[in-house]
Amino acid sequence: MAARVSKKTSKNGGLSLFLWKRDFVDSVDKVESVEGVIKLDPKDFGGRKVFVQLACAFRYGHEDLDVMGLSFRKDIWLKQLQIYPESHKPTVSPIHDILMKKAGADNTHPFCFDIPINLPCSVSLQPGAGDKGKACGVDFEVKTYLANEADNADEKISKKDVARLLIRKIQFAPDQVGAGPTAEICKGFLTSDKPVRLEASMTKNVFFHGEAIPVHIKINNESSKTVKSIKITVEQTADIVLYVANRYTKTVCSKEFGETVDATSTFEKTLSITPTLSENKEKTGLALDGRLKDEDTNLASTSILPEGMEKEMLGIMVSYKVKVTLVVAGGGLLSGLTAREILLEIEKKNTEQEAEEEK
Repeated sequence: MAARVSKKTSKNGGLSLFLWKRDFVDSVDKVESVEGVIKLDPKDFGGRKVFVQLACAFRYGHEDLDVMGLSFRKDIWLKQLQIYPESHKPTVSPIHDILMKKAGADNTHPFCFDIPINLPCSVSLQPGAGDKGKACGVDFEVKTYLANEADNADEKISKKDVARLLIRKIQFAPDQVGAGPTAEICKGFLTSDKPVRLEASMTKNVFFHGEAIPVHIKINNESSKTVKSIKITVEQTADIVLYVANRYTKTVCSKEFGETVDATSTFEKTLSITPTLSENKEKTGLALDGRLKDEDTNLASTSILPEGMEKEMLGIMVSYKVKVTLVVAGGGLLSGLTAREILLEIEKKNTEQEAEEEK
């Protein structure tokens, strides 16, 4: 399925930015290049030049809080190219050819950015109902603008001389899926001389967005108590590791199963749970896979830290874990305060899988 071309034109009409797509896949060892085209109408440029830049930034406050010269945005990485008068001349790719035909043959200039592998993926924290402006998190932005000089901090660039589009760097699931995690716990009671043993496991360690997560449960109830139900919960933890140090833990899915296990008996069954963003729309601060205007997104993918990369560079580190709770007759809880937790990863579907589903 062909990607939808995105276009943004500056308010002065002199700059039009074209991108083939806005999601760029990070495969851990490489990242897709950002290819685009800028169409110019230079009649009102005067002696000014045209630049295009790709910036990765960490935003930890809304734009309306940027007061008294205090900015709540920190650039992690930025690359800038001069487009006019022509300086940057990339190899023209088939994508450039398509975009130049879409933009029109006259005054079109291709550009290409290579995103380093040591940059974080796009993550945004879900805003509250009354929040305005860009969400907190890590974002990528392609911006073209008119200026006299490339790096003059004293030069004020008018908003009408700028065209910009947000893009996303999204995590690609690893090619090889590993064995799933296993955890067990043994819990005794003052009123029973024998314990209840719980073991939970999963068949793999990577799950895609929207995929059911089967949890295999084994219970050996040697006690005199009855297990009344089994509760499975998936929690998301977002660690803010750049500039500030905060941790947010949110329950993204919780389901209670009416399975009973009588005293001095055993139980073995696979129970499934499916975390989705649609069930978490009202949870402020939930980590998402970045959000483009008027487009939906997913729960944030688990952060993968490349070898040799400092975790602070990720901005926000996202992880998931599963908690299994047995509700025991008499109001007691088994593993409500878990000594061990079952961990899992939830990863973004890769583009080939999505393409197969769309056919």
